[in-house]
Amino acid sequence: MDKKTLNSAEVLFELAITEDIGEGDITTNNLLSQQTNKTAVLLVKDEGIVAGLQVAEMVFKKFDENIEWNVKLKDGSRVKPGDILVEFRGDFKAILTGERKALNFLQRLSGIATYADKCIKEVEGYNVKILDTRKTMPGYRYLDKYAVRMGGASNHRLGLYDMVMIKNNHIQVAGGIKNAIEAIREKIPQGIKIEVETSSLKEVQEAIDANVDIIMLDNMSTKMMREAVKLINKRTKIEASGNMTLKRIRKVAAAGVDYISIGALTHSVKALDISLRIID
Repeated sequence: MDKKTLNSAEVLFELAITEDIGEGDITTNNLLSQQTNKTAVLLVKDEGIVAGLQVAEMVFKKFDENIEWNVKLKDGSRVKPGDILVEFRGDFKAILTGERKALNFLQRLSGIATYADKCIKEVEGYNVKILDTRKTMPGYRYLDKYAVRMGGASNHRLGLYDMVMIKNNHIQVAGGIKNAIEAIREKIPQGIKIEVETSSLKEVQEAIDANVDIIMLDNMSTKMMREAVKLINKRTKIEASGNMTLKRIRKVAAAGVDYISIGALTHSVKALDISLRIID
């Protein structure tokens, strides 16, 4: 996990402490008056891909920096019910206080990685990349995109600053695709890629004529996508987007696109079932 991702996790964790602990864990603090060390495990209860173990470690060590942390499986590992991710030993108060916050991070990120893996499997045999989008939980951009990578999929642009994406509202205000591209191209640094969103074959042709780097086929039927792929004829990269479900993406991949971007990778996460169990 890179520094920016870890830094973003730190910020989120400080917020999590504020909202969850407040003035203190009144249950644990009043139940346990003295420090007692216990051994615990993080136990998988479902099939999937794990992601976020480093964040979970950071959470527990925030409450007990001397926790002994023994990782059994790494991020990106395929897991099944009964698998132990980590065995760790430390202050029982710290374990109980950190439990829900650690699991919240770990279950969300593992859920994203698991769904990314399912999408990758669905398009096996086709030369297509599965991409995420900016439809991430606010504040979770770096973590969500890290989890996508752990599941084997790829990241689209990180934000509004690292790639030009000309969408329908931009096109409308500029008076057309050509005008929008010309206005932006003369102002951006060399090397910044330009992608344009299209929803008809007419717009696809306009994007071809403007020599953009990527043409997005947005909310098109699979039939129209095949026609667009023929029209583009390998002159630029093609991304399919909009209503990309697990059931549909194999047909979209067969249409010949280079990328399929899926908002559901991060905006509709089903958490992977993981629990904490005290063993000693």
